[in-house]
Amino acid sequence: MRRGNPINTIMNKIISKEQFSEKVYCIEVEAPLIASSCRAGNFIIVRVDKNSERVPYTIAKANPEKGTLTMVIQEVGLSSTKLCQMNVGDEIADIVGPLGNPSHIENYGTVICAGGGIGIAAILPILTALKKAGNRVISVLAGRTKELVIMVDDVAKYSDEVIIMTDDGSYGKKGVITVGVEEVIQREHVDKVLAIGPPIMMKFTSLLAKKYGIPNDVSLNTIMVDGTGMCGACRLTIGGKTKFVCIDGPEFNGDLVDWDEMFKRMGTFKGVEREEMERKSAIPAAGLQTESTSESTSTTSEEPKAPVAIAELIDRNAPWRAELRKSMKPKERTEIERVQMPELDAEYRATTRLEEVNEGLTPEMAIVEAKRCLDCAKPTCVEGCPVNINIPSFIKNIERGDFLSAAKVLKNTSALPAVCGRVCPQEKQCESQCIHLKMKEPAVAIGYLERFAADYERESGQMALPEVEPSNGIKVAVVGSGPAGLSFAGDMVKRGFEVYVFEALHEIGGVLKYGIPEFRLPNRIVEVEVDNLRKMGVHFQTDTIIGKTISVDELKQKGFKGIFVGSGAGLPNFMGIPGENSINIMSSNEYLTRVNLMDAANPETDTPIIIGKKVIVVGGGNTAMDSCRTAKRLGADVTLVYRRSEAEMPARLEEVKHAKEEGINFLTLHNPKEYKADENGRVCACVLDVMELGEPDASGRRSPQTTGRTITMECDQVIVAVGVSPNPLVPNSIEGLELGRKNTIAVNDQMQSSRQEIYAGGDIVRGGATVILAMGDGRRAAANMAEHLLSTN
Repeated sequence: MRRGNPINTIMNKIISKEQFSEKVYCIEVEAPLIASSCRAGNFIIVRVDKNSERVPYTIAKANPEKGTLTMVIQEVGLSSTKLCQMNVGDEIADIVGPLGNPSHIENYGTVICAGGGIGIAAILPILTALKKAGNRVISVLAGRTKELVIMVDDVAKYSDEVIIMTDDGSYGKKGVITVGVEEVIQREHVDKVLAIGPPIMMKFTSLLAKKYGIPNDVSLNTIMVDGTGMCGACRLTIGGKTKFVCIDGPEFNGDLVDWDEMFKRMGTFKGVEREEMERKSAIPAAGLQTESTSESTSTTSEEPKAPVAIAELIDRNAPWRAELRKSMKPKERTEIERVQMPELDAEYRATTRLEEVNEGLTPEMAIVEAKRCLDCAKPTCVEGCPVNINIPSFIKNIERGDFLSAAKVLKNTSALPAVCGRVCPQEKQCESQCIHLKMKEPAVAIGYLERFAADYERESGQMALPEVEPSNGIKVAVVGSGPAGLSFAGDMVKRGFEVYVFEALHEIGGVLKYGIPEFRLPNRIVEVEVDNLRKMGVHFQTDTIIGKTISVDELKQKGFKGIFVGSGAGLPNFMGIPGENSINIMSSNEYLTRVNLMDAANPETDTPIIIGKKVIVVGGGNTAMDSCRTAKRLGADVTLVYRRSEAEMPARLEEVKHAKEEGINFLTLHNPKEYKADENGRVCACVLDVMELGEPDASGRRSPQTTGRTITMECDQVIVAVGVSPNPLVPNSIEGLELGRKNTIAVNDQMQSSRQEIYAGGDIVRGGATVILAMGDGRRAAANMAEHLLSTN
């Protein structure tokens, strides 16, 4: 196996710590990549330990020479309290950034920079940049008491004047911040006002500036949740339009902000967090360890065998295979009934998040099902597989009882066989091309057999790695560790390339980790598949956003000859209807990420989640099924609302069947028209249009249209699962990259973009795709990039 050095050894060590007041600390931490790439106004995401939530913090100072960032933290929740309790020398688990749009800096003339409380730390880099741009900077700092007015000396270095206001008069002048701001406005001409601090302070500073006709900006970082745009939890009405604060901001024209909506959104998790703080009154410095599920690595007594060349395992004319075909007549094979997958009891499984619904085939069941395969001379099933798995070959190896060889055949073309065997829509792909269907018989259960072979190998303790060619010395980068990126990485490392995968989140797997529940795809399965790639020589680096932490041009400078972008479609879609920004209406992305990736339903973790009692899930795809089945497992009465009939649902039939068995209520031919909220801004009811089906649309499905009738349904939580769009973070950061519809990356038939060294695939190209289609894109991109690079280097 080849080993190389990562782009950066991420330590995140705390270098210094200073206490400003009882609950406010200044922490300097090592983060060289972010320190060299951040700009005024950027923020970072911090995850203190494995049980902490992902919390956005503003950057007070960045020192590229030392490679450090300085943050000012106030103890307000579980994770911030943990961070404040850490000491010099301790290491923070994850720091991601820089994120957000940097502040727009130009020479306005005279600028008032108003900072309240720890907002002073956030405004410091911005006022510094404004001063360096030639502005006259007047800084107005405020706090309730003297100890809450921080970093005065730092602010003074880049301010022409500093005015200090305290509520009690203990420092500077007595009064609120707007008193100091108005004093300046009345005595001299002011061209711009910038306010950062508590939302109420920003609101009244903005209103004051508006009164005098002065352009003003505010920073809304206080309502951000994850900070990457993937959850949509920071959406807010700005100028009558819904914006995502972390992607479109965090700075906005204060005149356009819907302040009432912002105050309500800030209270989303206050009750939950207060209860958790009381429950965890004593928080240890190190994170609590959660119980993990371990797998047996020796569940079979099969003896290790001498390695067999892949060519022999896939040779249809090999003696063993010819003999196998002769052992049964085709008619005998077609008369075998298709296997039924054993499942957990529906009533029981609807109460457990971590136990897999499908239990897998026994060896005996797998062999019988494998006998149904006719071993066609021209197997159409392979044509239906986006990654071109040699399906008859792996199935025939199962039939002869050589399960490890079956797994080897799978891994020759697929980087994720245990994943694909669980989540791929085989019924619409390989199985839809099975010759059995032409004979009016059920298709061979290819997906079940794929899962069986992969699981058997993993549990045998005899996992084999695909053959890897000698190193060719060419380095390539992969942006995103979802199915497209992992498939690309597997194929490229087999061809002898040195492969580095960069992931923005703190875990490898992308949508396989954050989007698919464990009852359908256990995390341990994904981790084993990833570990196989690591053993083959693929390097992984988390907490790294290409285009933000490291630019594409910097990758090229570091010797990367090719870049594959598989960053997915992490920006949730909403419907744009009245009341949709009410509290506890969330995207399926946010809901599933909280539960799946951040383990929010586990009482030992810090990430908050509101457990709905009467939940509506909007949508009809697999993500909608995942969301409603997850809500059911958390104890809710769940209704799935879908605007078409059940026959038009894009979700897999198996997922629909499982959802119904588990007690999900299906309300088809209905569509949300408006949401009602209570006095606290929390959703309490949904007004639904009653729909009917018209003529087929471009997708071939009959178009839904309203009948004019409505019904109103009470609810306390809504999960919107109506699709996703490509996150613009990566595409918009690459100069000269041609984009398609909705920030997708435009590529040719070879998956090559308008920049010849950059290839792309998966959701970032398609806008939305299945796991297997994304993997197919990764394989096609790998084949074409390899050919291009080997011919030019």
